[in-house]
Formats: sequence, C-alpha cells, structure tokens
Amino acid sequence: MRTLYHQAQMPVLQNRVYSTRGEAIDCPKGDIRIVENQETGLIYNAAFDSRLVTYDQNYNNEQGHSPSFKRHLEQVAEVVERALSREKLVEVGCGKGLFLEMLLERGIDVTGMDPSYDGTNPRVIKKYFEPGIIDTPARGLILRHVLEHVPGPFEFLSQLRETNGGSGLIYIEVPCFDWIIKKRAWFDIFYEHVNYFRLIDFDRMFGKVIHKGRCFGDQYLYVIADLESLRAPVFAPFNPVNFPSDFLNGLMAKDDTRASVWGAASKGVIYSLLRERAGYPVKAIIDLNPAKQGKYLPGTGIKVMSPKDAMMLLQKGDTITVMNPNYLGEIKRISNDKFKYEEINS
Repeated sequence: MRTLYHQAQMPVLQNRVYSTRGEAIDCPKGDIRIVENQETGLIYNAAFDSRLVTYDQNYNNEQGHSPSFKRHLEQVAEVVERALSREKLVEVGCGKGLFLEMLLERGIDVTGMDPSYDGTNPRVIKKYFEPGIIDTPARGLILRHVLEHVPGPFEFLSQLRETNGGSGLIYIEVPCFDWIIKKRAWFDIFYEHVNYFRLIDFDRMFGKVIHKGRCFGDQYLYVIADLESLRAPVFAPFNPVNFPSDFLNGLMAKDDTRASVWGAASKGVIYSLLRERAGYPVKAIIDLNPAKQGKYLPGTGIKVMSPKDAMMLLQKGDTITVMNPNYLGEIKRISNDKFKYEEINS
C-alpha cells in the first residue's frame, strides 16, 4: 500500500452535532491514513475502525434545505427514471428518505432500506438490504452516498448482487477523488468516508458500465452498471494516483481572522478544525439546516448560527467563506449580497 495523506485525531462523525461545546470538543476521534492499494487500485483510509462509528438521531447530513441541492436531486431522479426503471426499485441506505419521496412523487415504484430511518413512510423498511427482505429481485438498486462509508466496497457490492439474485442494474453516486485532488480540497477528506473513488475504479469493478459521468459541479461521480458484471478490481500500474505534494498549501494561506464559514456540513467542519489547528480559527459558522442551528460542531465546538443571527453578528467588510460553490448564488441572496464572499475552491 502507498500512503497518500495523513491526519491525526479527526472527528469520526463530522455530521454529528452536540448539545454542549464540551461534548463537541471531546467527541470520538480517529486517525486518517489514505492509501492506494497496489493490488486492487482502490483508495481508502487504512486506519479506519468501524467500531468508532455509530450513527444515531444526532447525526444529520440533510442537504435538502438548499434549493441548489434539490435541483441536483431532481437531475438524479431523471437519470434514475430514464436509465433504471419506473418499477421495482430499491434505494439502499435511503437515510431520512428525501430522495425516495421525490421518486414516489414521480410515480416510481421504489422501496427504501435503512435501519436508521426515523420517518413514517411505509415504503421504507427499517432494515438492511438482505436475502429474503423482498419477494422478487429489484430491477434496479440505488446507492447514493453509501459506498464511501462502507469498508470493503467490492465485498459490499457482491453482497448486494447476491441479495438481488445476481442481477439487476445499479446507480451509484459517490464523491469524486479526482475533484478533491484537482481542487486541493483538504476539507473534503473525512474519517467517516472510508473510500475515495475515481471513475476508473468502477471500470475495474464492473465489466459492463452502461453510463458514467460527473455531477453536482463535478464534485460527485455517478455510474450505472450491470450487477451481474461485477468483478474483483485489479491495480493498473500505468495509472497510479498522482497525489499533489502541495495539497495543504491552501490551508496555510487562510489567515483572515474575520472570516466566517457558510456551511456546517462535512466541508465546514473539517475546514474549521484544520484552520484552528493551523492558528487561524474562523469567526462563525452559518447553516440553513434548523436541526444544526444552536448545536455545536465536533472537534472545534463552534456553535452553528442561523443566517438571521449571523447577519446581526457580522460587520460590513467581513468575509464569508462559502464551503460549496454550488450554493454561492443562494447565499448571496439570503445575506443581501453585503459581504465579501470567498469560494473555498477558488
């Protein structure tokens, strides 16, 4: 294995919020050691310990409060409807069910699977996708932002294939590691993301990829593949990961002590934590998600503010660092375009 990147003592769940600052600072932590496996070609955190990761009601990764993200989900729904089917679909790891509800509104026959689901929709089964859980194999499986969280992605996909009778199509969406490298996005590597994917990784794992591409401003990858063609990935020595030596240079340049962060999800949590460790703490963190407002973020213990409260705190000339450029337009509208805005990826 070849080590690409390392960080020590990172929050194991960057999307879990806490009721007190002390709990947030003392949150469970683990090390990150991103490696390239030179047998399979896959990229993952070799220091990951699944025993540290427990998802509960305080875990919140809901992005649906953003109009920009809702537009992305509508585009994904169109791809799923066109490429998979309108009948007999299963969303594995449906979370709080937002995407599943969108598919149902389109009249698509879909069932959700997630043991942590806390809603009331009878189309969601609060269990893992396992043999015998559905009567007949699904025509298509949907796997949105699940595979990056699962140790042994090939083994996990093999289990899905077996559970679904050895056949069916699958839609997979994951963060794009090439985008992380290109943008030097040190704030986009998290403990709970065990795996990091490139499009070539899915070419290694599937003999039949029907469609593939990038979406959400190239931050995500998606593939539609035939589960029956799943195969063990093999490292291609002529195409190793070219990980930049200046990956963290952008962190050292962030010395604006009046900067605030808009976005209390994964990027904002890691950005604020590594800035603090470098001696450049942020002034405030703002988020649209009411479930996060008034709560404290892991690692730093920073309290999340609503846009309304933040507007009373910030002064003219302050910088708002926008953690995701896809949201810049709506952030300017909400804040009346009266601050200095910095896109983190610029």
